[in-house]
Amino acid sequence: MKLNIPTTLTWIRIALIPAFVGVYYLPVDWLTPTEKNWIGAIIFSAAAATDWADGYLARKLGQSSAFGAFLDPVADKLMVAAALLLLVQMDRADAILAFVIVGREITISALREWMAKIGEHRSVAVNNIGKFKTAAQMTAIIALLLYEPFFPGIPTPKLGTFALWIAAGLTLWSMFYYLQHAAPHMDKPPRD
Repeated sequence: MKLNIPTTLTWIRIALIPAFVGVYYLPVDWLTPTEKNWIGAIIFSAAAATDWADGYLARKLGQSSAFGAFLDPVADKLMVAAALLLLVQMDRADAILAFVIVGREITISALREWMAKIGEHRSVAVNNIGKFKTAAQMTAIIALLLYEPFFPGIPTPKLGTFALWIAAGLTLWSMFYYLQHAAPHMDKPPRD
């Protein structure tokens, strides 16, 4: 496997997962809770930025690859699942919302794999609902990891919780959208 810039950024995103999770497990005499929140949110934000950058650079540099196309969504799902599990454990996110988001990711990943097997992978291509869902999800996770006042008058716990509810709603909407587009192909046999 030959590494290129976009795939390297995806691997960096995967490597940042234990870093932002681990920050919250450091002893209090190493980092205060406020420092943990800021550092964790900054690391997660940097990881999220690599998601945008790897896709942009893959197109701009003509460095798209089948492996990169596989690894990128895996990295995204690992990053989001790790953050949501951490937030649930810290009692900053509702477990039901985390389940909805992670459950949708598993469902759509399986659907995409199955649709590719029957030659209909374009039927479940990313759409704008998914992009809005991702924006709400990232806003929610960053705000809930930070959990500290960012701008005067903007309570990040409330912003994060509100954005997580929006993300969960868009998550269900996008899942039903993908399932609806896949429904006409449900009877097709897999290709050999």
